[in-house]
Amino acid sequence: MADHIKIRKAPGTWTVRAGGAVLGESSNALELSEGDYPAVIYFPRGDIAMAFLDRTDKTTHCPHKGDANYFSVVTKSQTLANAVWTYEDPKGNVARIKDHLAFYGGNGVTVEEI
Repeated sequence: MADHIKIRKAPGTWTVRAGGAVLGESSNALELSEGDYPAVIYFPRGDIAMAFLDRTDKTTHCPHKGDANYFSVVTKSQTLANAVWTYEDPKGNVARIKDHLAFYGGNGVTVEEI
């Protein structure tokens, strides 16, 4: 693993909300720390209501994690474009985040420990 990336089980229970709906809650989330960036919570897909998510065509590449795919969050009142990302085939050193989803906080999305 790149020395500046650390992955650990996130302590406690985490929730993600958007548009007044709870998209997921997990006691099995992962916390990824990368250099000086704020830590990111990755939720297991099985703990997220995937019916709220629509895959988009957006992709990005990270030299340390691999290619990211994106989803928009669709609520009754709005669509939050590309608000979710996932590494479906992450590089071996960060393989723990496979089958996990991360959410951009703000802009109608809240990720918090409960």
